[in-house]
Amino acid sequence: MNHETLALSLSQAAEQQQFAQAIEQVEDLRPIDIADVLALIDATLARQLLERLPNRSTIFSYLEADIQVAMAHEYPRAILAKIVGEMPADERTDLYKQLNQKQRDALLPALAQAKREDIRRLSAYEERTAGALMTSDYATLDAEMTVAEALAALRLEAPDAETIYHAYVIDDERKLLGVVSLRVLILAAPEQKIGKIMVSNIVSCDVNDDQEDVAKTVARYDLIALPITDAKGALVGIVTHDDAMDVASDEATDDFHKSGGVSTMVGKLKDVSIRVLYRKRVFWLVFLVFGNLLSGISIANFEDVIAANLVLVFFLPLLVDSGGNAGSQSATLMVRALATGDVVMRDWFSLLGREAMVALMLGATMAVAISIIGYIRGDAVVSLVLALSMVSVVMIGCVIGMSLPFVLNKLGFDPATASAPLITSVCDASGVLIYLFIASQFLPL
Repeated sequence: MNHETLALSLSQAAEQQQFAQAIEQVEDLRPIDIADVLALIDATLARQLLERLPNRSTIFSYLEADIQVAMAHEYPRAILAKIVGEMPADERTDLYKQLNQKQRDALLPALAQAKREDIRRLSAYEERTAGALMTSDYATLDAEMTVAEALAALRLEAPDAETIYHAYVIDDERKLLGVVSLRVLILAAPEQKIGKIMVSNIVSCDVNDDQEDVAKTVARYDLIALPITDAKGALVGIVTHDDAMDVASDEATDDFHKSGGVSTMVGKLKDVSIRVLYRKRVFWLVFLVFGNLLSGISIANFEDVIAANLVLVFFLPLLVDSGGNAGSQSATLMVRALATGDVVMRDWFSLLGREAMVALMLGATMAVAISIIGYIRGDAVVSLVLALSMVSVVMIGCVIGMSLPFVLNKLGFDPATASAPLITSVCDASGVLIYLFIASQFLPL
């Protein structure tokens, strides 16, 4: 049964107050699939069903943020507090930050004191930092414990910890001393000390590090979880691999939007309003309108050449687009390389030489094709103009496309801002100028 059919069946059962029958239909589904089904039915019915499900907090965690907020507004405070209290610490905090002040003030007193303090602490960190991403649900051990004592302690901590595959060894001041995996604990002798088997060379991040750097660290070292420490080296949380994957996905989507000249959008495209779509796209389009005026100015300055050689007009879009396409290719490669850390600022000069050589080869190949067409449409001089113009336009486009992400990165801007529309506009203007200048040197007025 697909989600749409199941949603209809659940709605009918819920409308008739047959909640036990409705729950039976979804009890074998995974929480994320149940969340997808609940998102398809009436909000009131979904709320009534959710509060009766045994794993409601897990299902609630998978719902979209706007649905969570809407449900939080409708639930009685006692039920909401119970659901929120059962959620993982990081997801609980994310929901809290989505609520308005009135909802926050109503929710916090209903939670246990430890969870109230945990929400306040985690929500205080700046957005898009490791602190805002981490969870406080992790397992800790003492270096003087034996393996047998550690396993007994983990059995007690497991119900509340987000992961116990790695346990973190801390001292009395919560300074991070090492990490030990569950595999090592199981294979070690029961009387061995944790301090003897732990790994002290720890990969960690600071609580104020950018979340994108955190995701890269998790990916680079293939970690299940990454410990997060404060300025004193004290363990304050962990970032699990699933949260790091979410960040990587969000950052890739953000870069993809910027590469198309679209500001970052939140939520699914089908749910975004027309007003938001307009606001996210209008800036670059209006900005580039004025940038494209440079192409018009270049054409105006060479009106005599164009009037005397109308064949030039036939090849103008082809040449200009070739430069923009080549520039967009180079920009795409550089933006991605900068984002993944494959290249850094000091690599610019060496890459410039390589890119110029590649551009020369590409331009020469394209020049052969266009010069043949130019000879057929015009004469040998036109063919020469087109060949020289194609090589020049492609080389300039590639150099601009490669260099602009480095320039933006140096100025502190996101390299992804070197979007395809921006590169295309810059290359269009320079391509028109180069083409008509070369034509004016070889063709008669």
